[in-house]
Amino acid sequence: MKNINLFTLLSIMCLTESANAANWWDRETVCKINTTKCYSTQPVGAGFDADIWDAAMGCRGMKYICPEAFKQKTDKPELVSIKDIESKTNTDYNLDILGESGDCFGKRKTDGTQIMVNGEYINLYCHGVLANADETLADGELTYGKQPTCETLKSDGFIAVANGNCIGKYIDESKYYIDCGKNLLPERLVLLNGAEITTANSNTVTNKNDANELFDKMYKASKKQKNKYFNK
Repeated sequence: MKNINLFTLLSIMCLTESANAANWWDRETVCKINTTKCYSTQPVGAGFDADIWDAAMGCRGMKYICPEAFKQKTDKPELVSIKDIESKTNTDYNLDILGESGDCFGKRKTDGTQIMVNGEYINLYCHGVLANADETLADGELTYGKQPTCETLKSDGFIAVANGNCIGKYIDESKYYIDCGKNLLPERLVLLNGAEITTANSNTVTNKNDANELFDKMYKASKKQKNKYFNK
């Protein structure tokens, strides 16, 4: 009789345990993986590890930050806790965008053909436009000091017009005359069409004889160009 009662009691306990076992993962005493995500919008692909545990924040998901985006440059991308990103990185970089390498986050902030340097936007010049570049990027070059002027660009055969993602277009001075004016962009760009141009100061004409001599030179130059470019 005792054996039967013991068997019955064990059976009831096991049945009760089996019923409760259906929700064992809901029990407070069971260790469960914390699925809290560090980023509300999870980055996808290279440059982000969705499974790694960010111990400083108690959540999952950490970004690889590009070397150039750190305040103190490193040799390779590094995983950074959300807690430390602001203090460790350079504000000139957008950490929501993959860098040029494509395997880490941190791309220089841009605004059209300008790029941010030390919190301010400066012009990004196309490769080969600057005589001396302080930094070379995929889309162009930067100079940190005194910025180019229309005259300095003109001396190297360039004008400051947008050329894709950068500034700077080569101009053949034998075909165009560049009138700089006061701004970075030329005030006028004159198509010469074979005309010869002189930069002589007009103040040298002080009397009638000087004027006659100048007009005579202009007439001969005009006649020469007419015979050269227009057939009779």
